[in-house]
Amino acid sequence: MTATLDIATVQAFLIVAELKGFTRAAEALGTTQAAVSLKLQRLEALLGKRLVERSPRAVRLTADGTAFLVHARALMEAHNRALSAPDAPRARLTLGISDHAAGPELVPLLERLHAVSSQLALSVTIGFSRTLLDAYDHGALDAVVVRQEGSRRGGEKLAEDEFGWFASPRFTFNRGEPLRLAMLASPCGVRAIALRALDKAGLPWTEGFVGGGVTAVVAAALAGLAVAPLARRIAPGGLRDIGPANGLPRLGISKVMLYSKVAEPMKLAALRTLAATFRSVAKAA
Repeated sequence: MTATLDIATVQAFLIVAELKGFTRAAEALGTTQAAVSLKLQRLEALLGKRLVERSPRAVRLTADGTAFLVHARALMEAHNRALSAPDAPRARLTLGISDHAAGPELVPLLERLHAVSSQLALSVTIGFSRTLLDAYDHGALDAVVVRQEGSRRGGEKLAEDEFGWFASPRFTFNRGEPLRLAMLASPCGVRAIALRALDKAGLPWTEGFVGGGVTAVVAAALAGLAVAPLARRIAPGGLRDIGPANGLPRLGISKVMLYSKVAEPMKLAALRTLAATFRSVAKAA
């Protein structure tokens, strides 16, 4: 009797390969680590090959696993195409991500979303948390990854970020003079937190640079123009936190949240992968 590959098992292998762990894969699939491990064991038994190397810290593909990965992706793409009508529009996931929350997760996040949901069209908007939440509440976005706003309830916590006052080693802060800041414009929530903290501490400040995105704000800080209030997770290596040495007020902790109204299986699977990816990359940062 000819052996037959099970689509759900192949999908589990792909997600384990992309997320490099059984726990993360289980989270993405909405199941247990034991169930994912059992699927992989059955797949390896069926193929007669060891596909992954398991260790306490990570999962790595073997040479056979790397070779099978190419065929697994091709199989899943063919499977998804077969389920789609030839003239049917591709399902679209509309996602909003806060500029201050995106950070280094964005590239691997998009890579892994594409790897496990190649038949899903992605529409990603980067913006202010408050603006994205308004769009989400009005039905313009399927899901948003944003910083927690006020007392809003619900949602799923993806990360907790500690903020600091980041500047280039070339930047000089003279006590008694207004602190030059590099920030996003209003209604940026991080901007509001930073200004409230300075005003409460009675420290004068001035806008040294106002950027249209966090990338521009980081560039201004790296150039030595001003100090940027940033999460440690997204601050590049060329910046240092000058807050403790200069008596600047603490900015505290901010939660990164996922809010979603998605019910369709393909979109839901993509969001589980998004959540698992964000957590894994944020934890490693």
